[in-house]
Amino acid sequence: MATALITHADCLNHVTPQGHPEQVARLEHVLHALAGLDLERVTAREATDDALGLVHPASHMDALKAAAPSEGYHQIDGDTWMSPGSLRAGYLAAGAVLQAVEMVMSGTVGNAFAAIRPPGHHAEKTTPMGFCLFGNAALAAKTALEVHGLSRVAVVDFDVHHGNGTQDLLWDEARALVITSQQMPLWPGTGEPTERGAHGNILNLPLPPASTGTEMRAVYESRVFPRLREFDPELLIISAGFDAHQDDPLAQLNWTTEDFRWLTAELCAIAKACAAEGRVVSTLEGGYDLAALSASARAHVEELMEAAQ
Repeated sequence: MATALITHADCLNHVTPQGHPEQVARLEHVLHALAGLDLERVTAREATDDALGLVHPASHMDALKAAAPSEGYHQIDGDTWMSPGSLRAGYLAAGAVLQAVEMVMSGTVGNAFAAIRPPGHHAEKTTPMGFCLFGNAALAAKTALEVHGLSRVAVVDFDVHHGNGTQDLLWDEARALVITSQQMPLWPGTGEPTERGAHGNILNLPLPPASTGTEMRAVYESRVFPRLREFDPELLIISAGFDAHQDDPLAQLNWTTEDFRWLTAELCAIAKACAAEGRVVSTLEGGYDLAALSASARAHVEELMEAAQ
C-alpha cells in the first residue's frame, strides 16, 4: 500500500517575524526533501469548528479568529505569532491530520504523513502557545476514537520539547495512551514522570541534555516499546518533531538522522504487529536546523513507505 503525504501550499502563508525559528523555510525544505519519493500526494482541506470541538471549546476558535490580523503580525505570547495567513494555515494543518486518519482507517493508504505548519503539540484546550494554534495530534486521536469507533489509540511524541498540549487535551481520555520523550530541563517545563494522566494513560520520559541516540534507544526499548505492545493500539499517531537532532539550535540532545530512522522503523514494526495492523498517522512538529530537519524528515517518511509495503 501507499504512504500519503498530506499538505497544502497555504501552510506557507503562515509567516512569522524575521529570525523566528518556526519559519516558512521549514516546510519548504521538508517538501523539497520529499519531492522525489513515490507518495500518494493529497491536498489538505480545512478542519471545521465542529471537528475541532472534539479537543477545543468554541471559545478557543473564536479567540483565534478575533486575534487573526488583516495585516502585519499579532503576537499571542512570547513565542507564538499570527500573520494574515496563519488562521487558514492552522485550520489546514488540523484538517490534514483528520484526512490522514480518514485515509488510513479506510484502508486507502497504509500510513500517512501530514507535512504541515503551524505545528500542534503545545496547544492546550484554550491556550495557543509554543508556535501552535490547534492540538493536531490529540485531534487525530479523539477523531479516531469518536468518529471512527476505535477503542485504543496511542500517541508517541519524540519532539525534543514536551507535548504539553497533547497531554492536556488527552489527560482524561482513558482510551488514549500518550508517550512522550523530551529533554529536561527545557521549555515548557512540563513532562515530569509524575504527570501520569487521569487514568495512568500518560508516560513521560525525560532525557538529560547532551544525551545521545544511544540513551534514547535504551529508553525506548525498555520503557516505550513494552508499554505500546501491552496497550495494543488500533492506531498509532506520531508527533514527529526532529529538534532532538544534534544540529538543532533550540535544544541540546544529540540524536542523528539515523536515530530518527531507527525509531520510525521500530514504531512502525510495533504498529504492524499489534491491533493497528500497521496503521500509522504522523504529523510534523518541530525541527529548526533546516538541513537536519530535511534529512530527518526524509528518513522518517522513507521508513513509513517501507512499512506500508
